[in-house]
Amino acid sequence: MPFPKISVVTPSFNQGQFLEQTILSVIGQNYPNLEYFIMDGGSEDRSVDIIKKYEDHLTFWQSKPDKGQADAINQGFKRATGDIFCWLNSDDYYQPGTFQRVAQLFGDGTDKILVGNCMHFFQDNNQPAFGSRVEKHSDFSILSYYDPIIQPSSFWSAKVWEQVGSLDEELHFVFDWQWFYRAWSIGIPFETCHDYFSCYRIHESHKSGSGGDKRQDEIYKFIRQNGGPSLAEGYKYISRNLKAINKSERWIWRMRLSPLKTPLMNFFHGPLKKLTIEQYQLLKVLAS
Repeated sequence: MPFPKISVVTPSFNQGQFLEQTILSVIGQNYPNLEYFIMDGGSEDRSVDIIKKYEDHLTFWQSKPDKGQADAINQGFKRATGDIFCWLNSDDYYQPGTFQRVAQLFGDGTDKILVGNCMHFFQDNNQPAFGSRVEKHSDFSILSYYDPIIQPSSFWSAKVWEQVGSLDEELHFVFDWQWFYRAWSIGIPFETCHDYFSCYRIHESHKSGSGGDKRQDEIYKFIRQNGGPSLAEGYKYISRNLKAINKSERWIWRMRLSPLKTPLMNFFHGPLKKLTIEQYQLLKVLAS
């Protein structure tokens, strides 16, 4: 089997507690045609010491201030010469055998975006939380209001990167989602795969979970621009009430043997029945 060159970029900033596992998951693939770039934003923890420990396995690395995560990734891909591109954040890691499988799936020569599954797990107890089911999605027009793609399990050809262009550095939380949407909007084909390519770490400071109002505002603006005002308002409603939804459903589930369960569920979900199916799907955007 031919081995197309895979270019991996890891953006990082003060993630020393996770970075070594990330690096080992890349170089430990033992893939024969790999280039690996680590773009560190000037970390003040032990990240640089960890990077230096493995620098013989790296194509390039740097540690200096940047304009954010999207900027760091763009800088890395400017240096890339591979056939297949991907990036892996410094708190995530690849599953063994991922690159071999990805190379096989790109063997047909199609310029596309390949999307596999991802296992989410909690850092505190190292227990799996849930896994994605991306293969159930065949119509990626939903990217206008909902992102089913777990980024560390996505790969694309160098030509696709050239066609779509670099990440929008003005965005801080949805730049990956926006990039996938741009790709879909110009007709780039998406292919899904049931294989689990990566693990996404849920921890106290992980970006998607700690973005707060800024993240929600960026998502709202994206959905309003691309999905329309109705879906954006649905997102806003859900985001404001998500904590109450989660707490109430857990409480009601504990009452699952009670005869009150059904009327309670109906009472709580009454307002949500006004939302469309598409607006319900936005719940996963918030939970991701």
